[in-house]
Amino acid sequence: MTHYLEFEKPLAEIEGKAEELRAMARANEEMDVEAEAKALDKKADDLLKELYTNLTPWRKCQVARHPDRPHCKDYIEALFTEYTPLAGDRNFADDHAVMGGLARLGDTPVMVIGHEKGNDTKSRIERNFGMARPEGYRKAIRLMEMADRFGLPIITLVDTPGAYPGKGAEERGQSEAIARSTEKCLQVKVPLISVIIGEGGSGGAVAFATGNRILMLEHSIYSVISPEGCASILWKDAEKMREAAEALRLTAQDLQKLGVADTIIKEPMGGAQRNRDATIKSVGKALETTLAELTKSKPAALVKDRRKKYLDLGSKGLAA
Repeated sequence: MTHYLEFEKPLAEIEGKAEELRAMARANEEMDVEAEAKALDKKADDLLKELYTNLTPWRKCQVARHPDRPHCKDYIEALFTEYTPLAGDRNFADDHAVMGGLARLGDTPVMVIGHEKGNDTKSRIERNFGMARPEGYRKAIRLMEMADRFGLPIITLVDTPGAYPGKGAEERGQSEAIARSTEKCLQVKVPLISVIIGEGGSGGAVAFATGNRILMLEHSIYSVISPEGCASILWKDAEKMREAAEALRLTAQDLQKLGVADTIIKEPMGGAQRNRDATIKSVGKALETTLAELTKSKPAALVKDRRKKYLDLGSKGLAA
């Protein structure tokens, strides 16, 4: 069943009518409705192009959060072979919001780490909606240290609203764990490629995305705070999230201009959720190209270039 976003309601009506006509034809073989159904299909395609040609930042937020977008687990299953999951931080517990392990991308052995949101009620609760606790970041640190020790490139798949803000997480050192994970990203002597596949929320995303290259899907977002959170702080009104999304410059297009994102990966018309396989394939190609480029660099150069990239952030600006 197709999940339609708020701004896609007119599209839902047209596609619904086309499906109704075809359902009637299936029930009555004497009915010939294909011409009318095809006309509605064309109208729906035209409307889809119109809606997605110039998405506002707030609409991009909605698309980035779409429940049917491919998640970390989908990318790992489709792109990587010989995936061996590694669990636990060797200190407290295993955080199911973060998954990672050894794998191969093509013929190259890599370490893959990512946020997993889940795809139904049960899995979303188990995965804590992709919001990692301190043990999740400490698990990521452990896996990055292992990758560094054995010379394995690191690939991170970022898709989180942010780190989990619960009492227990704070008691176990949430901010320190995020800082240590970010620090580890800067220290490793192997290529580190980060892909923002949906939401890149706050420090919870930065802890995985302090890489040599940041790849972003066309309709993904990456920001210091959610639009709703920003609106609540600045205007004491979460309903001003549209204005906040505009001001935060959180789209892949703005972030490329600011020097935060290096590559934008094009999505199928209508977003990744409309053609998951094509999206995953595009991400795979982008990863292979970027990995081939970075593996030519020496360890010292990788560390130096990564550090320079983040020290230079803020040197470019956008007109208000």
